[in-house]
Amino acid sequence: MPYCETNKCQSSVTELNNKNGINIFYRTYGEGATKVLLIIGLAGTHDSWGPQIKGITGTEMANDVEYVKFDRKIDNDDEVNEGVEVCAFDNRGMGSSSIPTKKSEYTTTIMAKDTIALMDHLGWSKAHVFGHSMGAMIACKLSAMVPDRILSLALLNVTGGGFECFPKIDRKMISIALRFLKAKTPEQRAAVDLDTHYTKEYLDEYVGPHTRRMILYQEYVKGISSSGMQSNYGFEGQINACWTHKLTSKELQVIRSAGFLISVIHGRYDIIAQIYHARKLAVRMQPFARMVNQALLDLIKASELKLSPQDWSNLPMEGKGSVIGTQTPSGRSTGEGNCLSYMLDFLRKLHRILLYIFGLFAMAFEQGRKVSGSVKPIRVGTSVS
Repeated sequence: MPYCETNKCQSSVTELNNKNGINIFYRTYGEGATKVLLIIGLAGTHDSWGPQIKGITGTEMANDVEYVKFDRKIDNDDEVNEGVEVCAFDNRGMGSSSIPTKKSEYTTTIMAKDTIALMDHLGWSKAHVFGHSMGAMIACKLSAMVPDRILSLALLNVTGGGFECFPKIDRKMISIALRFLKAKTPEQRAAVDLDTHYTKEYLDEYVGPHTRRMILYQEYVKGISSSGMQSNYGFEGQINACWTHKLTSKELQVIRSAGFLISVIHGRYDIIAQIYHARKLAVRMQPFARMVNQALLDLIKASELKLSPQDWSNLPMEGKGSVIGTQTPSGRSTGEGNCLSYMLDFLRKLHRILLYIFGLFAMAFEQGRKVSGSVKPIRVGTSVS
């Protein structure tokens, strides 16, 4: 099985990382001069990228499978140069990669260093980087640390970390959260993941004689069974990475100054990562960012064509003091002068404050539960006088 031993691939960026050595499990797909690195999110494994890998390379069969090596014979060098090679891997704390036991060993900065070590191991000097959810946070840190190695950046369902990781609190979200915490088998986890990743309308659609829910359920159970349920160490560590993630103004400036194109891709009905936070990040990355819901291949093609940032970005220019500006058909900015805009912005801030308070309460409750569980009862016998 292909592993990257991060302590053997240390550069000047990663020399203080992985003192005890971390093994990162990875797989590559396809062949070609164009390199694409996929970074998965919380509790996900490399095979979660299956549909994207097939869409980019035309195959889901990994290069390390022996009979693929014998069957793949390419005589024309042009075919290799025009092709795409994709690498997907398991983050620390999940799948077949190492699982550190300390939460302090899980941050997006540390995990970005794992990714740099993997690129060094593969011999990739540059790559198009696609990150999903927590993986998008890692991709941001990676881009700020080694901007000269990034050809383009795709951020799927991204947030800014911390309180922005909190989902919209409603009855459905609470139900899913409780089911997630209670899930102990691949079947229970698959059922929860489906309701998290897709809308009810999509899952209830029929594809032939079966609904999408029935088809996807079998695929999810198979995938979770092969990688195994995530350990408590891994889950709590990756949660810590999301909670402590923050992209500083300096890091944002480094990313903007690098000049590569950026796609911020988000599901309109995402119940975990709220689209507002993704759009706010996209605006802060102007003029290189584009808010889209389209194929990842478009980003690769635009980068190779050296499309200018102004032609790539579809976001309005950020006005002074505004979060997201809007334009009227006549071209006049509505800006912050609109009372409705003020009200919406106030409600969003209020919502974030409430989520932050809720998060502190949840952490305090969890800590109290652990402390109370560690206190052993003392048996008291009757005294004999």
